[in-house]
Amino acid sequence: MDASRPRVPGELVFALAMLVFGLTALWQAWRISGLSSWSAPGVMPMVAAAVMSASALVFLRNTLRSPKPEIPAGSSLARQFAHQVLPLPIVMFTALIVVYMLALEPLGFIISSFAFLAASMFTLGSRRIVFTLVISALSLAAIYLVFQTAFSVVLPEGVLRGVLR
Repeated sequence: MDASRPRVPGELVFALAMLVFGLTALWQAWRISGLSSWSAPGVMPMVAAAVMSASALVFLRNTLRSPKPEIPAGSSLARQFAHQVLPLPIVMFTALIVVYMLALEPLGFIISSFAFLAASMFTLGSRRIVFTLVISALSLAAIYLVFQTAFSVVLPEGVLRGVLR
C-alpha cells in the first residue's frame, strides 16, 4: 500500500469492521469443534478466519499509518464519506432491492419483477420511458420463460395466483 496516499473517508471504519468480522468468524469457527484434532470439522473454517483476521490486522495497520483524509473547506468527513461511498443512485438502488424482496411474495414474480426492472433502469439513468417499459417487459418474458419452462422453477404467483393456472 502506498503510505503517501491519504486515507479515503470511511477507510478506518471499514478496516475496523473487517477486523471485527474476521474475529467473529474465528470465534464462530472455534465453536464448531475447537481444536480437538487437526481433522475436526472446524479446523478449515478456523484457518480461513485466522487468515482473514490477520489480513484485516495488516490492512488496519497500513490504514492507521496513512495520512488522514483530506477534507475540502466547507465540508465534513461524514459528507465526504456519503459522497464517495454512498452516492444517491446506489442508496436508491439498494432501497429498490429491499422493496423488491418484500413485494415478491405478495405481488408475485411478474408484477414485482417488472416494477423492479423498470424502476431500476430509471434510477440508474434511463429517461426513455417507453424504451424502459419495453425492455423491462421483454427481459421479464425471457426470464420467465427460461425459469418457468426450461428449469421448471416455481416462481411466486402473488395476486396473479388464479390467472396463471
